[in-house]
Amino acid sequence: MVEATSCGGVVIFRGKILLLYKNYKNKYEGWVLPKGTVEPGEEHEETALREVKEETGAVGTIVKYVGKSSYTFSTSQDTVSKDVHWYLMASESYYSKPQREEYFMDSGYYKYHEALHLLKFANEKQILERAYAEYIDLKKKGLWGKKEA
Repeated sequence: MVEATSCGGVVIFRGKILLLYKNYKNKYEGWVLPKGTVEPGEEHEETALREVKEETGAVGTIVKYVGKSSYTFSTSQDTVSKDVHWYLMASESYYSKPQREEYFMDSGYYKYHEALHLLKFANEKQILERAYAEYIDLKKKGLWGKKEA
């Protein structure tokens, strides 16, 4: 068993959530949230911001930590146990550009119910539910970013 740690973001702009569509070798992969592996010497927040920028081209600002998801998957060599630390992030525009080198073919901002329906993995849906509830709570309290409309 190999252990791995990734960090990612639930990026929101004007109430819409940033998703990526991954398609590897014409095999359906599905819609996912941006995330990636922690590099040596990197803090979790740094990883989350870097991965969002690398995979989507979007510049996120961390609002708060929303939790951890864990899952395992198998490779030809081993079984990987992965923890993913998630952050609620604000963006300043709808700009996104999927990272082709990582097999992301599309990206965009979607309404909450659309994003929830599109996401492929149950653990990412749970994180989205938690992050969006935080977003709504912050918005009601007038604490969400000043540039939001």
